[in-house]
Amino acid sequence: MRQDERAPFLAALAPARSAAYAAGEYVGQESFMGAAEIRELAHHAGVVRGASVLDLCCGVAGPGRLITAELGCSYLGVDYSASALEIAGSLAAGLPCRFEQAQLPPLPHGRFDVVLLLETMLAFPDKAALVEEVARTLVPGGRFACTLEEGSPLTLSERARMPDSDTVWLVRLAELTALLEQVGMTVIWQQECTTAHSATAAALLTAFHTESQQIADQVGNRAFEELVAAHQLWRNWLGSGRVRKFALVAEKA
Repeated sequence: MRQDERAPFLAALAPARSAAYAAGEYVGQESFMGAAEIRELAHHAGVVRGASVLDLCCGVAGPGRLITAELGCSYLGVDYSASALEIAGSLAAGLPCRFEQAQLPPLPHGRFDVVLLLETMLAFPDKAALVEEVARTLVPGGRFACTLEEGSPLTLSERARMPDSDTVWLVRLAELTALLEQVGMTVIWQQECTTAHSATAAALLTAFHTESQQIADQVGNRAFEELVAAHQLWRNWLGSGRVRKFALVAEKA
C-alpha cells in the first residue's frame, strides 16, 4: 500500500481492523501493535505529561493520538503522505498535536525528549543514517522507542512476492544495537512480540477475507489482492520465525 493511497484504505479497512483486535485494542493504528503494546512502549520511553515527542512516519497517528490524549505529552508527527496527515490533523482536533510533511531523513529541527518509530523501521534501507539523525534530535537522556522487524535481508524470490518490497529492509537486532551504540545510545529495554504480531497478522487476514467484497469495492481488486498477499507473507514469516518482532527503547547518554 503506497502512502498516497492511505485515505481510501483507512475507511475501507477500518471495520476489518476493528474486528481483528480484542476489545479496546484498536485505536486507529495501521500496524500489528495493539493499544496495550503502545502504552507499554510509551511507558518505557518515558512519555509523561509535558514531554516532547517526535513520531516518525506517523501516518494517521493512531498511536500518537492515544498517548497524547492519555499522557498529556507535546506531540509532533511527521510523515510524507499529505493525505495521511490531513486525516491525522482532523482526528487530533482538540489535542496538543502538530504535524509536518517531510521525507525522512533528515529529521525536523529541534530537540525532543522522545523519538518514536513504530512499525516502520523496515522502510529505511540506511539504518545508520537514521539512528544518527535520531541521536542528533534527542536531548541528553532522551529515549528512542521503536519496533523492529528482525531478520536477514529478503531474498530475490521473497522480494518478488512482497508488494512494495522496496519498503522492506530487514536488519539483525545485534546490528541495530551496534549502530545505536555507535551514536551514543544504549538499549535499556526490549521485548519480543513475534508471537503476538503473528496472531494479529492472522486475525487481520481473516477479517480482510470476511470483508473482502466491501474492501475491494472501495480500493479495487488489485489493491485488495496486494493487501492480502502482504499479510499472508507477514503471517508466514512471523509464524515460522523467518522474521522476529521486537519493541525496544534506547537511551541517549
